Amino acid sequence: MEVINTIGRRKTSVARLFLQSGKGSITVNSKDFKVYFPTEILQAIVQQPLATSNVEGSFDLKVNVDGGGPAGQAEAVRLAISRALCEVDPENRPALKKEGFLTRDPRMVERKKYGRRKARKKFQFSKR
Repeated sequence: MEVINTIGRRKTSVARLFLQSGKGSITVNSKDFKVYFPTEILQAIVQQPLATSNVEGSFDLKVNVDGGGPAGQAEAVRLAISRALCEVDPENRPALKKEGFLTRDPRMVERKKYGRRKARKKFQFSKR
């Protein structure tokens, strides 16, 4: 099996994934994913697509992730894995689509506007 290359994004995080058949190792930025994502919640987010399509332990995943924070990076990796699993076997698509793993979450941080403290917060109003 050749290497499958996909990309996943979330907020400002970008995850580039290289998937090939193997024993099930997941490497993120040259570290084991359990070291890179220390909390169990983030580890579960990364493994969700593999558990949904019942292919745990059959692919080696090498991920390069950049930008954003840990939660955004984990969800970017999840999207990249889901897209790769759809390329491997199109029968995985309905289950992953039902769980919402193939949807790119468009929510981003709103930019700061001039004349304001933040995006929407205004400076304190003084009547006198």
